[in-house]
Amino acid sequence: MEQLPLKRKSVSYAKWGYFFIAPFFIAYIVFHLIPLLSTLYYSFFESYRSGLKQIGPNFVGLKNYITIFQNGDMPKFFGNTIIMWLMGFIPQILVSMILAVCFTSYRMKLKAQPFFKTIIYMPNMIMASAFAMLFFMLFSAVGPVNMKLLEMGWIDEPVRILTDTTVTRVLVALMNFLMWFGNTTILLMAGIMGIDQSLFEAAQVDGARPLQVFFRVTMPVLKPITIYVAITSLIGGLQMFDVPQVLTKATGEPNRTTLTLIMYLNKHLQSRNLGMAGATSIIIFIVTAALSLIVFRSLTKGKELR
Repeated sequence: MEQLPLKRKSVSYAKWGYFFIAPFFIAYIVFHLIPLLSTLYYSFFESYRSGLKQIGPNFVGLKNYITIFQNGDMPKFFGNTIIMWLMGFIPQILVSMILAVCFTSYRMKLKAQPFFKTIIYMPNMIMASAFAMLFFMLFSAVGPVNMKLLEMGWIDEPVRILTDTTVTRVLVALMNFLMWFGNTTILLMAGIMGIDQSLFEAAQVDGARPLQVFFRVTMPVLKPITIYVAITSLIGGLQMFDVPQVLTKATGEPNRTTLTLIMYLNKHLQSRNLGMAGATSIIIFIVTAALSLIVFRSLTKGKELR
């Protein structure tokens, strides 16, 4: 009797793809989606502590949201946050772009590039709270800056630098700039190094000047990375907390002009007012999403991303 050949079982590899991506979705659901939904849920409840007594949770509908907009504090803190973010982001993107072009230029051929790249990236590795504490000690009434000015005879008594609104905001923006311009430089360098060199060579053959090459070749190709940097920086700016928190000792002084949205949220959390904290979190989430969409649309208007 003739023996039939054995059939080999075919192995399906499609299921293994789901196996490998499952941990991401599990972690996202547990640590992001569920907390987000619970925050939205509790934002419709009154829940706070009065002395040792816990009030609520009692369903109050949109009362928490109405209260936030009626007291008028959140628009002010939103303005503080945007101003300090812009003061740090504008020089950040300009300096980073200049450094990225210089480091990737074949004409300039800068020496010791690895050393300089390491130096500009190092502030990004320092904790923001430590950075803010350093600046607080430097510019305090008894800090080295005041002591040096007294020794030089430029002032007769210590100046309380952190009581000036403009100076305090500038210091916050300066710290954010120093911490993040190195990271932005690395991203832009990666984008420039990925540009086909034949585009630069063709532009040079056509007699284009360096500025024309930058604006007609480099910038259009870098648009996706520029959009990424702008949106991630905006999201980080709206989440600004540790630098002004430490620098102003959680007061947002002078006159709450450095109090940010997350510092405002943190005050509700400290007072155990979970309903108001939830409503504030949802508003910040919506504002962040809306502004990110506006930035994306404004930078891609009328042009397709490559």
